[in-house]
Amino acid sequence: MEAIQELIPLARELMAQKRKGKLVKLYVLGSVLALVGVLLGLMETVCSPFTAASRLRDEEAAVAELRAARERQALRKQGLLEKGQEQEAVLSGRALSHRQHAS
Repeated sequence: MEAIQELIPLARELMAQKRKGKLVKLYVLGSVLALVGVLLGLMETVCSPFTAASRLRDEEAAVAELRAARERQALRKQGLLEKGQEQEAVLSGRALSHRQHAS
C-alpha cells in the first residue's frame, strides 16, 4: 500500500512536466500492467489448491475406469476359456464314444 501511495504524488509531479507526457503515460501503463500481473499471480496462488484437487479426482476416476475395463476383459477371457474347456470336454467325450462303437 505504501508503494501505491508514493506513486500518486510521483505521477502528479511527472504530469506537471509538460514536455514528458509520453513518458508519464508509459510509466502509468507499466504500473497498471505490473498491478494486473500481481493480481493474476495472487488469484493463481489462491485457486491452485482447488485445481490440483480436481486434477487428482480426474486421475483417480480415470484409474478406476481402467481397472473396471481390465476386470471386464479378464472376466470375458475367463468366460471364453470356460466355454472352450466345456466344448473340449464334450468333443473328447464324443470322440471316445465313437471309438467304443467302432471297435
